[in-house]
Amino acid sequence: MANQEVTLMKGNEAIAHACIRCGADGFFGYPITPQSEIIETLALLKPWETSGMVVLQAESEVAAINMVYGGAGAGKRVITTSSSPGVALMQEGISYMAGAEIPGVIVNVQRGGPGLGTIQPSQSDYFQATRGGGNGDYNVIVLAPASVQEMADFVDLAFNLAFKYRNPAMILSDGVIGQMMEKVVLPPMKPRRTEEEIAKECPWATIGRPKSRPVNIMTSLELKPEVMEQRNIALQEKYRKIRETEVRYETEQMEDADYVIVAFGSAARIAEKSIENAREQGIKVGLFRPITLWPFPEKELHELAKTKKGILVAEINAGQMVQDVRLAVNGQAPVEHFGRLGGIVPEPEEIVEALKKLIK
Repeated sequence: MANQEVTLMKGNEAIAHACIRCGADGFFGYPITPQSEIIETLALLKPWETSGMVVLQAESEVAAINMVYGGAGAGKRVITTSSSPGVALMQEGISYMAGAEIPGVIVNVQRGGPGLGTIQPSQSDYFQATRGGGNGDYNVIVLAPASVQEMADFVDLAFNLAFKYRNPAMILSDGVIGQMMEKVVLPPMKPRRTEEEIAKECPWATIGRPKSRPVNIMTSLELKPEVMEQRNIALQEKYRKIRETEVRYETEQMEDADYVIVAFGSAARIAEKSIENAREQGIKVGLFRPITLWPFPEKELHELAKTKKGILVAEINAGQMVQDVRLAVNGQAPVEHFGRLGGIVPEPEEIVEALKKLIK
């Protein structure tokens, strides 16, 4: 971080700053706790006066995701942010984007549910994010930040992955990461792309038709089932390539570990302290943190499990990622789950006690 400015800010604020610095063309969103600081920070920064970036509070979350659909369909780097109930309202639009192969970024700063639930943190949208959430056979690329720094870093990464594969990408955060304050180095400022650069990068986009190519039609609708099947087959092939090339994860203290805690996002931060406490008590345990929740690092976890005595999955939900862990481990080691519900964030000591039960 030499010669780089270090700033103290919330995770939500880091998202807002990163949007501007990564050359985003537009933000469309609607206030909801615990992510309202994102649109509030953008309103204070007024990027429309400097870079020309559009910032618009839509009349609803449904309107916001469809504005993303339209802007991204024109090749623009556009983003929306919300929290759990709001993202639930966006699922139809996200499914449309996946079906039409339109890139765009969605940020979910999760809160407890179901329903309106609570404004406190949760990780209970894992299934919604990693299983598509809307209708049809599709996947969204899902990144899980565990720090304010990653909140800033993952904005550009999400845009790059979305446009590389013409697919929606989601940053699945939660109220802990969104509201906590940490030191962060913001990404360097880069300009928004010119219309010529957009035309070159996005020949599929609806940006006017030169005589050199046919009309671009962006839709998820196809009335002929045999044609729709071929489009689905092409999507599945794309998802296979993403699974092969875009898996991201981290491990800590795994060299001598007998046991593994698997956790993502804020739960991984808590697990780090749990591992420190457990090792002080003579328990050799390490951390496996999936960064991409989809594609899930199943092959890497499968290999790791071959040499371990047991795995504890720590989540702030009733047990969701644990299903993917069990599928990946495939019986090579016992897998147990520990979680808190309704917006309750677990203490490190609770995870250590759950680990001890697994050992017994």
